[in-house]
Amino acid sequence: MERTNNHDFNKLTSSVIKELKSISDKNITHPRYLPEKDAVMEIIEVLRNILFPGYFDKQSVEDTNIEYYIGALLFTARDKLHEQIYYALLHDNEATEKFREDADMRSEQITQEMVRKIPDLRRLLHTDVEATLEGDPAARNKHEIIFAYPGIYAISVYRIAHELHKMGVPLIPRMMTEHAHSITGIDIHPGAEIGHHFFIDHGTGIVIGETTEIGNHVKIYQGVTLGALSTRGGQRLSGKKRHPTLEDEVTVYSATSIFGGETVIGKGAVVGSNVFITSSVPPMTRVTIKSQELNFRPLKGCSE
Repeated sequence: MERTNNHDFNKLTSSVIKELKSISDKNITHPRYLPEKDAVMEIIEVLRNILFPGYFDKQSVEDTNIEYYIGALLFTARDKLHEQIYYALLHDNEATEKFREDADMRSEQITQEMVRKIPDLRRLLHTDVEATLEGDPAARNKHEIIFAYPGIYAISVYRIAHELHKMGVPLIPRMMTEHAHSITGIDIHPGAEIGHHFFIDHGTGIVIGETTEIGNHVKIYQGVTLGALSTRGGQRLSGKKRHPTLEDEVTVYSATSIFGGETVIGKGAVVGSNVFITSSVPPMTRVTIKSQELNFRPLKGCSE
């Protein structure tokens, strides 16, 4: 294969630069203000080590060193959060000298607030672990769930990202949940509102949209979509309720799709597999598809 000569390479370079300059989005030309992806992933792991000490770190955690261990992790989380939130704030605004000072101060405030929320996050996540143990007969104990279940990983990352999202941090919350999505196949937007004792069973293919509201003690199986009826309105739909509401104690079985911001699945309802819903379901209602007729016959060459 013939290599591109220097003249052609220079022309190609000039063409790429010209195209970049023609793009109106100023942020395209300021990648140095983007948060660092690897650093954001490190923040996830540091916070998970604080939320579940001893599960994901090679360092042995005993009662005698737990204070030092948690203290060191908190210092690391604080420093990394402050730096990456600062970059995210710069990316979203004009990087003037005055704004750099404001962004640094705001990043420090958000970081301190986030660190203070860790005990509440820990308590909330343990309700999710309890719900998983209660809902999955295959789970041997809480240790197995924390260490190995993809649903708990996705929920943990979502709950961290959700707090940052509520504080107005740009970019980082979505980076976190998309990272969890790439690992688990579970896509939870950081803007979704999810109550305590949330149980995801199996999980692969679950999609939970930005304006979804989920109550307490809700169980969702693999392949469930909680989505918007239409996104043809584009950015004009931003901030509007587009995704469904699931009230307390709802169960949604596999491969079911529930759409629409006005769709409410009432308390205690059970939605069966492969159902497509665009209207509300009353409380304490079971929704299923009428069973199709099964036809059994022997294969050719097999004796009856």
